[in-house]
Amino acid sequence: MPDAPADRLRHSATDRLKARFVGRDEVIDLIALAVVAGEHLFLFGPPGTAKSLLVREFAGAVHCRYFEYLLTRFSEPTELFGPVDLARLREGVVATVTTGMLPEAEFAFLDELFNANSAILNNLLTVLNERVYRRGAETHRLPLLSAFAASNHLPEDDALQALFDRFLLRCKVDALPRTQLPALLAAGWAIERNGKPTTDRSDALTADDLHAMGRLVKDVVLEPILEPYADAVEKVRDLGVTLSDRRAVKVLKLVAASAVMCGRATANVSDLWVLRYVWDRVEQIGPLGSLVAGILDHAGKSDTPHPRAAQPEAVDVEALAAELAEAERELAIGPKLVEIARLRERVQAVADRSSWVTDATGRSHLLTQAGALLKRLG
Repeated sequence: MPDAPADRLRHSATDRLKARFVGRDEVIDLIALAVVAGEHLFLFGPPGTAKSLLVREFAGAVHCRYFEYLLTRFSEPTELFGPVDLARLREGVVATVTTGMLPEAEFAFLDELFNANSAILNNLLTVLNERVYRRGAETHRLPLLSAFAASNHLPEDDALQALFDRFLLRCKVDALPRTQLPALLAAGWAIERNGKPTTDRSDALTADDLHAMGRLVKDVVLEPILEPYADAVEKVRDLGVTLSDRRAVKVLKLVAASAVMCGRATANVSDLWVLRYVWDRVEQIGPLGSLVAGILDHAGKSDTPHPRAAQPEAVDVEALAAELAEAERELAIGPKLVEIARLRERVQAVADRSSWVTDATGRSHLLTQAGALLKRLG
C-alpha cells in the first residue's frame, strides 16, 4: 500500500475518481491541488457536467465533512451558517446552531455562486479569506480545507468580483465531446446498474492527513523557480489577466502544492502549469494555455513533473485550418438542426485545439475564424 501522502491521495481519491468519471481528469487534479494548497476552486460551465458530483465524491473518498448548497437571490445566511439557537437566546445569549452547516464542513460546494446576495456576501468573503464566521459577539474558527463553487456565468458587478477573486483557481468545464460520449454512457450506465463501487476505506485519507500535506506545502523550497515565475507573472499580466501582487504570492502556494503532490520538497519550472487556471475571462483561457505551454517547453524536462505539466500533442495548424474550411462549406449548404449541433461541437473542438498553437499569428487567425463560425452557428 502507498505510504507517502501524495501516493495515498492518488490511490484513495484521484485515480479512483478518474477511473469512474470519463474526461474529468483535469477537474479531479485541480480539486486535489486546491485541497493540498488550502485554496478555493471555481468551476465555470453549464449544468449537468458533474461539477458538484465530483467534489462530493472527492470529499467522500478522503473522509471529509461535506456541505453543499444551491444559492438563489433569496437565500438567507441561516441557510448556510445555521439558525439562531432559540434555547440559548432565551438565556440572553446569541448563538448559532452549526450542526451539519457550512461552519462545520471541511469541503463546501456552493452552486450558482453569483446568486449570493449582500446578506450572504460579506459572510462568505470572511469565510473564504480567513476561515472565520462571525455572528454578533460569537466567532467560529472553521475547519474548511477548501471551498468549491460553480456558475454558468461570470460576475459583472464589483461586489461579486470581490467574491470571485477569493477563488484562486478557475476551471472551465464543458460537456464532453462526441468522441467521448460512448465511454461516458458506458461508465454512467455501469453506475446506474451497479451503484457506486465499494472501496477499501482502510487507507483513505482524512482531513488531518490533508492538513499534514498542507504543512508540507509551507516547507517547499521555492528559490529555484522565483526568477522564471516572476517572468511568467509579467507575461500573464501582459495578456490582460488581473494578477495582483497579492494573488501572485498566493499562486506560489499552488506551485508548492504541485511539488508536494509529486513527492518533491523543491519546486521546479514544471510546477508553473498551475498558471493556466488564473484567468479572469473566458477569452483568456486559450492564450494563457499557450503561454504556459511555451514556458514549460522552453524549460525542457524537469525532475518528477506533475502530470498536468505534460505538453499536449503537437498541433497541426494546416489540419485545423482545413477542418474549419470544411465546416464553413457544410454551413453554406444549409445543414439540418441536428447537424448544426454536431457542426458547432466540431468547430468548438477546433477552437480548443487552436489555443495550443504556439505561433501567435496562426493562433489568432484560427481562433478568429472559429469564433466567427461559432457565432453564425448560434
